[in-house]
Amino acid sequence: MVGISLLTLVPGVFGGSEFATRALLEALARVGTLEYRVFLPPVAAPDASGGLPAEVVPEYRRARTLPERLLAMGWAAARPGPLRRRLAAAAALHYPFTIRVPAAPGPAAVTLHDLQHLDLPRLFSRAERTFRAVAWHRSVRGAELVLCPSEFVRGRAIELLGLDPGRVRAIPHGVDHDRFSPGAGARGDFLLYPARPWPHKNHARLFEAFALLRRERPELRLVLTGGGHAGPVPDGVDVRGSVPPGELVSLYRRAAALVFPSLYEGFGQPVAEAMACGCPVACSDIPPLAEVAAGAARTFAPDEPEAIAEAVRAVLADPEPYRARGLERAAAFTWERTAAAYEAAYRELL
Repeated sequence: MVGISLLTLVPGVFGGSEFATRALLEALARVGTLEYRVFLPPVAAPDASGGLPAEVVPEYRRARTLPERLLAMGWAAARPGPLRRRLAAAAALHYPFTIRVPAAPGPAAVTLHDLQHLDLPRLFSRAERTFRAVAWHRSVRGAELVLCPSEFVRGRAIELLGLDPGRVRAIPHGVDHDRFSPGAGARGDFLLYPARPWPHKNHARLFEAFALLRRERPELRLVLTGGGHAGPVPDGVDVRGSVPPGELVSLYRRAAALVFPSLYEGFGQPVAEAMACGCPVACSDIPPLAEVAAGAARTFAPDEPEAIAEAVRAVLADPEPYRARGLERAAAFTWERTAAAYEAAYRELL
């Protein structure tokens, strides 16, 4: 039996890693061929296992905030015995949120979503960098397999953490094509950027680029989605906050283009989802986004507002080639394919 430990999850605050993990579990429930059990923290919703068999681990301390998460992990590390006994039924364990708490005696895989704290250290406090250097790095180095969402993250893990390339796998995320598909309606006069207002998401440069575009197209609007406080925004910017999945699909289908100026990603899920919906894409030329788009998007230097504006102009002027190439590229990403690759990794552990 393969155990999947979600003990360190704090629901609603993990962003893309939580979304990707839930989608993976749902795909394993649909097409998986191994026996699974998901170990849930006491605060997780009943559906957090994605339809796989699950059990709540009452020995793990409740944690609904990030500070409480640190306390819970510290308590688990200091008193691992009860948790290890709970996880002992698994012949192999997967830790989707990187940190092996508790570190089980059997073979383990961890998912390493990114190494942003090493690549962009200026965006992290000293305390956060220290925590990741201890908790993340120790966990990754101690795991039999390290599973990354892109070749970019795999390469950085090998280079920066000194990992053996033979135990690091790149397994791209998937796209739910039943949900993310083209619509029949006309596209509107708005750009879409679905991202929390974290520093690496680069909203400030996007706003500068949008101001340039509005001089030429005053009717153009920019729609922002994603949790968190966006703060003051320029004229023409519509802040929607967190939106239901159906509304996000509708926005992908109706937007004139997705503009994605992120400075750092481990994968770039919105780029793949937008392409699957037939939405033309202009995105940063950073390696993971270039890897996902594979020539189907117009790329730009994310630190140059004029470059962002020029890329958007090009996409708006001739959207059809980007739409067609995007649909073709997005077809390569399915959660069923991702689940099969994860099962192959689990079989290695077993």
